[in-house]
Amino acid sequence: MLDKLNIVKQRFDEVNDLIIQPNVISDQKRYIALNKEYKELKVLVDKRDEYKTLLDNLKEAEDIIKEGGDAEMVEMAKMQYEEAEEAIPKIEEEIKFLLIPKNPEDAKNAVVELRAGTGGDEASIFAGDLYRMYTKYCESKGWKVEVVDFNEGTSGGFKEMIFEVNGEDVYGTLKFEAGVHRVQRVPQTETQGRVHTSAATVIVLPEAEEFDVELDMADVRIERTTSTGPGGQSVNTTYSAIKLHHEPTGMIVSCQDQKSSHKNLEKALKVLRSRLYELELEKKLAADSEKRKSMVSTGDRSAKIRTYNYSQGRVTDHRIGLTLYDLANIMNGDIQKIIDELMLAENTELLKANTDII
Repeated sequence: MLDKLNIVKQRFDEVNDLIIQPNVISDQKRYIALNKEYKELKVLVDKRDEYKTLLDNLKEAEDIIKEGGDAEMVEMAKMQYEEAEEAIPKIEEEIKFLLIPKNPEDAKNAVVELRAGTGGDEASIFAGDLYRMYTKYCESKGWKVEVVDFNEGTSGGFKEMIFEVNGEDVYGTLKFEAGVHRVQRVPQTETQGRVHTSAATVIVLPEAEEFDVELDMADVRIERTTSTGPGGQSVNTTYSAIKLHHEPTGMIVSCQDQKSSHKNLEKALKVLRSRLYELELEKKLAADSEKRKSMVSTGDRSAKIRTYNYSQGRVTDHRIGLTLYDLANIMNGDIQKIIDELMLAENTELLKANTDII
């Protein structure tokens, strides 16, 4: 394992030298990529130093015990040996997971799309609840959330909500939320007190950088309209809302959240690039369908991934069979424990697929 870590250290030193070179700094694409690599490698290099110290402590303690001599020194060496022997297997497990090849998409920002599914008004209300859950979670992570477009439900919530999230490792975290979320509860509109089942679909896309996707603006028809829905001065009177029609794919992207037409166009283009980027990713993933099926973070968008049962205060994630009786806190944004379990499940699968790490 130390040999693998030494190779990582060698690459870390190379990257460390490269990111201060003027020709690299002037190449924005390469500079950003190397900075991301530097951050990822530094975590491993720091862990390598910690691991190496433990191995050195173990060897030093062994030598003192073998030599014998001063009883107090031998006793201290025995304690040092036991501490190192106990800590080494734990750090080796951490290193195994850190050595799993990183998905380059994981470090990206994300575009999240929520859509009400079956269940009429109640599905829209539930989509609104999910939006609140995600915004609370993102706030707790220090991430920035910006609305791109929305379509309100007739009784509250949203028929559709699109927002972008900016921060560190956003897509790598939120990708586990993609799929169908199902709610079982008595709707506000129900007079008989019967439990209804409704659903909302969550789509999580890695936000594409300009250099990730070659977007030919000749293929894009831009439509400018007035914004719809509630708003203050100028919202419904100026042609600030943007609708993009991507002719080759038939994709349509709207953005009306900003008062500025330019800002709405910028946001809509981000979403369009991200959707086109996802199409390319889907093609790559399809080439290895068996591997794709094994990953908890990917799979069919129509797959039911989680159920929120209000009468029992229960949330169940069906991919890993995890059930938590903590619905109130989860709906208030406390979803980290679920994501941690999903990450662990995916890393375990990846570790099996990369047996040379073990």
